[in-house]
Amino acid sequence: MSPKKVTKKSNAGLSAEEIAAMKETLKERKMAANKEEMEKAVFAAFAKMNEGERSMAKKIHEIVKATAPKLTPKTWYGMPAYANAEGKVVCFFQAGSKFGSRYCTFGLTDSANLDDGNMWAAGFAVVKMASAEEAKIAALVKKATS
Repeated sequence: MSPKKVTKKSNAGLSAEEIAAMKETLKERKMAANKEEMEKAVFAAFAKMNEGERSMAKKIHEIVKATAPKLTPKTWYGMPAYANAEGKVVCFFQAGSKFGSRYCTFGLTDSANLDDGNMWAAGFAVVKMASAEEAKIAALVKKATS
């Protein structure tokens, strides 16, 4: 009998960016109990962004912390995110460069209190932050945490 040839498992269908996001998730789970480390990870995520994305992400960070101080900053798939007391992500910022998108995304999860009839928006493309966008994000965060 000849020895079995060891083959590397394929990650068919997953891009390099998706694989990297999964690895980030594993790191995040290890630090989930340490709020200080989680916020440091958010700032590390900012540092990986280009200047335009970083500026938007930091502004959203300020808005969320001011509007919903009970949310805990953390990373989620390597993205800045904000979790409720149960540790569930309520909202997040995704840099466009993370997955090669032409815009950034401010997203809300099913833990956000946004239900409005049979359909509502859970994600918003963001290309620039001005006072109108800041106000809209603050209103969304306020509603999401009410």
